[in-house]
Amino acid sequence: MNLKDIKVPTAPLLLGLAGLLPFLWGALTYLSADLALWGTKTLGPRFVGPYIQLFYGSIILSFMSGVLWGFATKTAGRQAAVGYALSTIPALWAFFMTGGGPVGAGTNLIFGFIGLLFLDYTFYKWQLTPPWWMQLRLFLTAVVICCLAIGVIF
Repeated sequence: MNLKDIKVPTAPLLLGLAGLLPFLWGALTYLSADLALWGTKTLGPRFVGPYIQLFYGSIILSFMSGVLWGFATKTAGRQAAVGYALSTIPALWAFFMTGGGPVGAGTNLIFGFIGLLFLDYTFYKWQLTPPWWMQLRLFLTAVVICCLAIGVIF
């Protein structure tokens, strides 16, 4: 069966799309000084530009570690041990690699999300994920990386 033939269920699709909002908002506030100013005055400075993207991106990498950990519980023995170990990488990456300035932290988050996609694929190949998993993860990751790239470039 082709990935394009698999339909992502509505709830994970809508929640995944909603999870993109902080990344999209952060990118928009990088691109529009007026929007960044409005966001700073209305929401506070931590909810615009690099602050929202870097903080939220670190949270999402950590969240995804928990998701992968849950997938690892579906197996046993050596594969489970490897799965548990691999599942900790995104959270550790976020913890250790997002310090410093916004360009370095944003670049490291991009690499973290690329690495996460490889982990997603590993768990998918091990048949520990739902069949629609990679279809959703590919799309969400592409959007996240594009949004973070705006912060790194601008």
